[in-house]
Amino acid sequence: ASFTISLRKVDNITVVIKLRPGVLPICPIRVKHAIVFELKIKPGDNITFTFTCSTPEKYFVMEIQKNIDCASGPCPYGDVHLYPPGLPHLNRTFIWDVKASTKAGLELEFSTPWLRQIDPGETCPDFVSYNINSCIDKATVNIGTFCRNGSVSRVKLLGGVIMSLHLPWDSPLTTSGFNIANRASIKRLCIIESILKGESAITLMSPNYPLGFPEDELMTWQFVIPSNMRASVFFHNYSLSNCERKEERVEYYLPGSFSNPEVFKLSDSQPANIAGSFNLSLQGCDQDAQNPGILRLLFQVIVQHPQVDENVTHLVDLSKEWNVTVTIHFEGWPSRVPLMSEPICLICKDPRTCDRVLTLVSGAIYKISFLCKDLSRLRITAEKGISCVDLRWCQRKMYSLLVPKVITQLPIRLHKFIWKVSAPDLINVEITSPSLKLQQHVPEQRCNTSYSYSIVSATPETELNVGVFCPGGSIEKIQMRNNITISLKTFGKGFLNDSNHQDLKMSFVPHIKDECSFTVSPDPKAKVYLQTPNWPYGLPPYVSISWYVVVPSKQVARLGFSKDRMGITCETGRAYVNIKEETLGAEEIVRREDELLPKPRNMYHDFWVNVSNCKPVDKTQLTLQFWVALADKQIDLGVILAVVAGAGVLVAIGLAVCCVKKKKKKSQNPMVGVYNANVNTQVPGKKGLFAKGRKNNESHIYAVIDDAMVYGHLLKESNGTVTPEVDVYRPFDGPVGSLPPSPPPFSFRKDIKHSPNSEEPPPLTDTDHDTYTFAHQKSGQTEDNGDKNEKINGDTSTSLLENQEQDGLVE
Repeated sequence: ASFTISLRKVDNITVVIKLRPGVLPICPIRVKHAIVFELKIKPGDNITFTFTCSTPEKYFVMEIQKNIDCASGPCPYGDVHLYPPGLPHLNRTFIWDVKASTKAGLELEFSTPWLRQIDPGETCPDFVSYNINSCIDKATVNIGTFCRNGSVSRVKLLGGVIMSLHLPWDSPLTTSGFNIANRASIKRLCIIESILKGESAITLMSPNYPLGFPEDELMTWQFVIPSNMRASVFFHNYSLSNCERKEERVEYYLPGSFSNPEVFKLSDSQPANIAGSFNLSLQGCDQDAQNPGILRLLFQVIVQHPQVDENVTHLVDLSKEWNVTVTIHFEGWPSRVPLMSEPICLICKDPRTCDRVLTLVSGAIYKISFLCKDLSRLRITAEKGISCVDLRWCQRKMYSLLVPKVITQLPIRLHKFIWKVSAPDLINVEITSPSLKLQQHVPEQRCNTSYSYSIVSATPETELNVGVFCPGGSIEKIQMRNNITISLKTFGKGFLNDSNHQDLKMSFVPHIKDECSFTVSPDPKAKVYLQTPNWPYGLPPYVSISWYVVVPSKQVARLGFSKDRMGITCETGRAYVNIKEETLGAEEIVRREDELLPKPRNMYHDFWVNVSNCKPVDKTQLTLQFWVALADKQIDLGVILAVVAGAGVLVAIGLAVCCVKKKKKKSQNPMVGVYNANVNTQVPGKKGLFAKGRKNNESHIYAVIDDAMVYGHLLKESNGTVTPEVDVYRPFDGPVGSLPPSPPPFSFRKDIKHSPNSEEPPPLTDTDHDTYTFAHQKSGQTEDNGDKNEKINGDTSTSLLENQEQDGLVE
């Protein structure tokens, strides 16, 4: 098809058809007998042409420029038309270049549905866009790029303007959508008017955005808003230039204000909850010629209906809290940025200071209110810092990790409460849950509560994600090194009730050997699953973790691992799993990374499980999970029979001994005891242990000595002389306490040594011995019946003869 374009000189219009950038010249234009790839039609020309291909819109674009001189002659004010008609269907740009004096102002008024400003380079949904440039002398300033369907109703400019309308090749648009009017000088770069009738959110940018606003310039945005609506301003992106004189600022003319204009810095919180129309102006400064910097601004205006509870204030008293921050924010903050189209929720700490995010600090009292239809879209994140410098002071204090009531009483759901605990290298942190205890969240044992704790231990060398825990488990205590972060995270609305029963406590303790240590009291009714920290990414190299499992005396624990091997290969060092019961003589079970882990086994006493990592080779990580189940101890029938049989044997032996004793007493000659009165009988240095010692209470003096047995020569018989045996009493001179000695704590070692079955007795001293000599005579023989098992720590006030009669120990 052929096209004819006829231009009148009076219209001052030029049409240019040229190749699209980056397109190969394969569809030339035929003009009479010439073949061209660019066609320029000037004022007064009448040209007929054809395209040599069926889809010229793929290869060509068209520019239609109209020059209007309002500075030296009359200006064609009124509606702007798309001229000339009958143009080919190509992507086209209409350009109106209007020259005007800086002493006068031009106004571009747009018909509905008005315009919406977009970022430079952004594409409009219908591909129809407007671009406005202001021309002052020889300088050109890009006022902005706009799409249809917005709130910008008019733009007033100082001096000339270059207005562009971009249309796609298939656009049905036949009118420009704006008109030009003459106005008096506005004494500023431009004024942009925006009309907001209902609830809406609009985004606007300073001229030349994202480049710099012109130096020492002034511009204004006028917002026309019904008086029954509320508007709030938010600065989302801005930067400041380097000023030599003046100061960059924004000024507001607000309805009902007695201090207009109200001046704010760009870094300040901007006014909110504005009732009705208002103006906002941006003022630049004189910039440093060597380093000017850039002044730019992108902001948002939110308009909404007054909220029913906008006058309802909530008291947040943080005056008694220490080192606490409370942030009220929209859901998903800070990782998610809400869409401009989303309904907005504002938090206000006074009628004019509102924002999407509000942070409150300890030591102050706040009265806050909400401009939000749906408070369920808001969340609270709070943080508290706890530190220890001197263990002598910190060790005496127990910290309750509870969410303050002032937070739970707000009508906003708590998202997370974070305790950040810091301590020097030689001070560690202990977490306990005395009544509820903690359950570790593992695949086989998932938390199903309204909140959970995420615990991270950070040392200068590594960060250890200890795990996720919830109340209602078997873990009584967790000890960790250095700086700890404990994050309470809520799930659903149930936390409001459960918050009254929190019992998590924290204290500072002396240095521990392992990076982390757990104390576990298994639930008798359920199997307990435990796993190494940093799951599933594996323990860091050379980290050691311990579990101390408490086994009740009447029960037995079944211990098992969830896999057969550790599943790693060590590059340097060795990885170990150590298991040992906390009882004298218990054997320590040790497995290396290249060995099979122990099979499920019974543990009859409290026991330790220790996992020590090496430096694994690439792509292998140490992750271990084990379980513990309690059961009542079962008494074997064979054991019962053996006990009964043993008791019967003992009874028989006792009867036999009684019979022998009676027979011996009938035929026994009297005994002689020779007492050495010159021997010290008092235990040296132990006068305070007994109320009355043997020396004072005369318990060592025999009550009866038979007269017939006084003379020693009667001991001689025909078989020779009998030399009496001597039993030596050795007093105990070691330390004596109120409690029995405790066994030393178990510690894991790289070189494993089995615990000895017995200990060697301490060496005996040979001082202050009490010596007693006993002689017995029977049928020409002598017997030594001295009691070698005499207890020296009992009551020593009973005489030896009384012991003979009561216990039958000396015959």
